[in-house]
Amino acid sequence: MKSLEVFALSALFAGRGSATWRVLTPEDLVAKIQTEELERNLWNLDRIGKEHGGNRAFGTPGYEASSDYVLERAKTRFGPEYDTTVQYFDHLYNEVREISVTGPDGESVDVIPLIYNPGTDDGPIKAPLINTPVDDERGSACFEDQWEGIDATGKLALVKRGNCALTDKIKLAKAHGAVGVIIYHNLPSTPSSATLTAESYGQLVPVGTIPLAVGEAWKGSLEAGEEVVVELYVDAIFEERKTWNIIAETKQGDPNNVIMLGAHLDSVQAGPGVNDDGSGTSLLMEIMTELRYYEGYPNKVRFAWWGAEESGLVGSLYYTSNLTPEEADKIRFYFNFDMVGSPYPDYQVYIGDNEGDEVGASKLVQWLKAAGKDAYYANFGTSSDYVGFLELGIPSSGIFTGASITTDPCYHIACDTLSNVNLDALTVNAKAAANAVAEFALSLDGVPPRKISSINPRSKNAIRSQFLKWKRAAATAATQKSCSLRGDTRI
Repeated sequence: MKSLEVFALSALFAGRGSATWRVLTPEDLVAKIQTEELERNLWNLDRIGKEHGGNRAFGTPGYEASSDYVLERAKTRFGPEYDTTVQYFDHLYNEVREISVTGPDGESVDVIPLIYNPGTDDGPIKAPLINTPVDDERGSACFEDQWEGIDATGKLALVKRGNCALTDKIKLAKAHGAVGVIIYHNLPSTPSSATLTAESYGQLVPVGTIPLAVGEAWKGSLEAGEEVVVELYVDAIFEERKTWNIIAETKQGDPNNVIMLGAHLDSVQAGPGVNDDGSGTSLLMEIMTELRYYEGYPNKVRFAWWGAEESGLVGSLYYTSNLTPEEADKIRFYFNFDMVGSPYPDYQVYIGDNEGDEVGASKLVQWLKAAGKDAYYANFGTSSDYVGFLELGIPSSGIFTGASITTDPCYHIACDTLSNVNLDALTVNAKAAANAVAEFALSLDGVPPRKISSINPRSKNAIRSQFLKWKRAAATAATQKSCSLRGDTRI
């Protein structure tokens, strides 16, 4: 896995001499968090993306190089202060090697690939479009009743994005006979990448995602009674690949009382992911770098860089699904940092219905407000690595600065580079996180045990079930053609 060039650069930019021990205080740790060090981490991650096909996605050389960068610090240089392990697992990898949409006049249309997009195995699909109703309130083409009277047999369904899972739209299109789907964006911005999830393998038809203006123009032609013939081509491979999480924890501290911080290390295939989630990765690395200088704290601190988050939270769910009840009990609080440097930041601090969440969330909100930021509590969703911890009843929180067109116009696209990060936001969030971590490392007073009684016993089974779906998808991929026209049958 080692990349000597990455290691040399990380040593150049991250090294600050041998450790001199100090007694930990939150104020001291916060003061040690530096913008230039956070930026240097981002510079390296951006460079890694540029040198490895434009991304750091799981299953690619870019992810391996990103892992090398973290491991050189956590395991090689910080070995005296941290115990670091690599947790391996297999997951179904998809890569869209080529995609095109050609309009009715032969014009090439901008198109964005989706992760786990099936290929057009027998060559390009050239077929008439069929219109579907727009429902911006419920979501267009999201429900069976919205397809009433639509016979899409042998056609490409034209569907507006938004409000429900893309897979719901595509499955309904397939059920009504469509040979493919053209999804047009629901915003005037560049369409972003997304995952159709590994468990959808074999259940979908090929899809292309195009800009709003093009989709609306074609829809207008269809409503005027014109025939619109479009060509869709997708060259995609599917194969199982090994990936991993990186876990580093302080040698100091009680192993029965662990504060855990997590950020995903992978990017989408569409870009290098310097905000999503190089920002969280850098935050963890800077706190890890500075915390090693301290002693005198009773509770253990654990850092996790999750793999394959962009493919469906795979790494963090693998980790949480393999925790025994006793191991889960030892994680007293989990902090998630996914997109903490959005260029136009919205300071959201996660909180849920576990009364323990507020103990950590309040530390983040109070520090951010004291720093002059308009921080506020926001409910957890379902789209980041906190999910597995919530399912296990572990008190949790985290910071999120936004993934919308107003907060991060480069979300999940190629321009998520070093220039896409607000360094002031990243710095203040890293300092807020460092303060909370130091306070919890010194004392867990007020943090209740994980909420075992409120957790449905089926919750952990549901996490495990997710992996069974992925494994079945991988097994199916191994017995079917994995790509379209290039004759590549790698599995």
